[in-house]
This record gives sequence, C-alpha cells and structure tokens, in this order.
Amino acid sequence: MKLARCIDSAGNTRWVQPLDNGRALACHGDNLFDGLRPGDDEVEVTRWLAPVRPTDIYCIGLNYRAHAAETGAKLPEHPVVFMKPSTAVADPDQPILLPAACEHGPEVDYEAELAVIIGKTARNVPVDRALDYVLGYTCANDVSARRWQKHAGGGQWVRGKSFDTFCPLGPVLVTADEIPDPQTLPIRSVLNGETMQSSNTGDMIFSVAELIAFLSRDTTLIPGTAILTGTPEGVGFARKPPVYLADGDRIEVSIDGIGTLSNPVKNA
Repeated sequence: MKLARCIDSAGNTRWVQPLDNGRALACHGDNLFDGLRPGDDEVEVTRWLAPVRPTDIYCIGLNYRAHAAETGAKLPEHPVVFMKPSTAVADPDQPILLPAACEHGPEVDYEAELAVIIGKTARNVPVDRALDYVLGYTCANDVSARRWQKHAGGGQWVRGKSFDTFCPLGPVLVTADEIPDPQTLPIRSVLNGETMQSSNTGDMIFSVAELIAFLSRDTTLIPGTAILTGTPEGVGFARKPPVYLADGDRIEVSIDGIGTLSNPVKNA
C-alpha cells in the first residue's frame, strides 16, 4: 500500500492513500506503526508532507560500488555511518535552501537514495530476519555541502549534511509487502530535466538487510527510524566539471515502485 501525509483543506495533518487525481482517501487507525487502513472518505489535499517525521536518521556513505569507484575510494569493510538531525527533513516540493554558510562558492550536491523506515523496535536483529522490521520505503535526497563535509566537520560528515532542508523525503511511503526485495530497484536523479544518476539498488555494497543488522547491533532502532542507504554514481562533485545545485534548479529523485521526489532549489 502507498501511504502519504498531507495537510487537508481544513488545515489538519492527515494520513492518506493518494489517488491519481491529486486527491486522497483518508486513512484510519491509531497510528502508522499499528496499521492504517484507507476508508471511503476523500480528502482535499492542500499540501503534501514528508511521509514520515523520522525519530532518528541514520545515513550510509560509499554504499554503491560504482560511486566508490568514481570518488577513488576503496570499498569499505564495514558500513560508513553518519547521522542527520530531524530538522533537516524537507517535504516534497519544499525548496532545498542553499545555506548562506556556503560562502566560498557553489558546493551543494544531490544524492538520490532509497530510505528505509523501521516499523518495530529492532535490536540485535539477524540478517535473515532484518526485513521483517521494515515498515516501508521512500525516496530520499541526501543533500550535501561538500566543502563543509570535507573541511568543516573535523573529519566527520555530519555538519555538511545537516543544514535545514538537507533531507527531502517522499512522495509516499510504500509498505514493505509491496517491495519484497529492496535490492532490485532502479534509482535515478534528474536535474533540470537531465538525468544525473541512473543505477539500481542491486549495486549496494551492503544490502538493506545487512545495514539493519549492523545498525541494530547492541543499538535499539525505534519505530520511525529512517535509514538512508547510500547513493549511486553520478553525483555532482565527481563530475568534470563539477555540477552543483543553484538557485532556480529543480532536482528529482525517482525510484521505481515508489515514485518521484521533486524539490526546487533556492538561496536561503
């Protein structure tokens, strides 16, 4: 099932099942993690929201073989983990803001990613049971300020990837039963109509199941945890010449079976 979060014409935040005509069916139930079911009552949508507000956001770097190759990095022996704050989350069609702190010229980059949303408390989960803990999947853009990432974080990536609006999510959450194998999904990014990244989640170094097992080792992943699983080749800084996001751009992340997450880019 595809689930979305929106603001309706009365100003209420609602869980809905989106319809093709821009409207939606209201979902009923106590909360997302105990199960929602669509009803027959339609909702007039005035704004689409990120399908979840994550409790924690774990991110994985260098998790596609071809991306590691384009950056000249060795394949990691263990997942490369960093985190983003929840304040970085942006809604579909919400502008990605180019930070005033990026004062030395263009540096803000796009990264198309599959995001995994944990649906029940996970701790010390074995690989062969890891997908049982997945509520669903959505598209993500791991927006990155490259100079801040490389030079202003003391060797850590968090600062350069944590500015406001640097974690767009959406447009929908597709429940896990509709994606039994998350390692078979075509993934793309398109900048102003030009395809920049085109790959498949099968190129991941560490699978979704392996990432959940790794992150849950002696660490509790609570419902609502988001895991951004890495980006494929074609990012802006690795291109010759580099391509960075600029005011007036529009960047889209598409994953087959989920949809397209689209965001304009504006100066802060």
